[in-house]
Amino acid sequence: MGKAASERRLADNEAMAIARSLRTGPRKLNLVAESIRGMAVEKAFVELAFSKRRIAKEVRKVLQSAVANAENNHQLDIDRLYISEATVGRALVMKRWRARARGRAASIQKPFSNLRIVVREREEVA
Repeated sequence: MGKAASERRLADNEAMAIARSLRTGPRKLNLVAESIRGMAVEKAFVELAFSKRRIAKEVRKVLQSAVANAENNHQLDIDRLYISEATVGRALVMKRWRARARGRAASIQKPFSNLRIVVREREEVA
């Protein structure tokens, strides 16, 4: 039996990769995602390689996964790929506490994020 195959959500010239539970807040991750949105893939790799932000290394891994999906699963030309979407979402929030003076406690929130990167193949201009 099983489930019926679902309709493909992306176009034929697109591929996607998702990373869940990245250990950083969504606002910090969105700064890195915003810096590569709309870029060609080769240029985005260079941008991420020289970024000072710690999470840029994880974003680079997700981008490599999206490019590999495009090449191996959808037979797209990797030289013509660009990042069409880079969306960031909230994941869980670990709640911790720190002891303070006079028997009080202060709460600490450690947020996690989700990242979704969609790469698209540019149409050839004739």
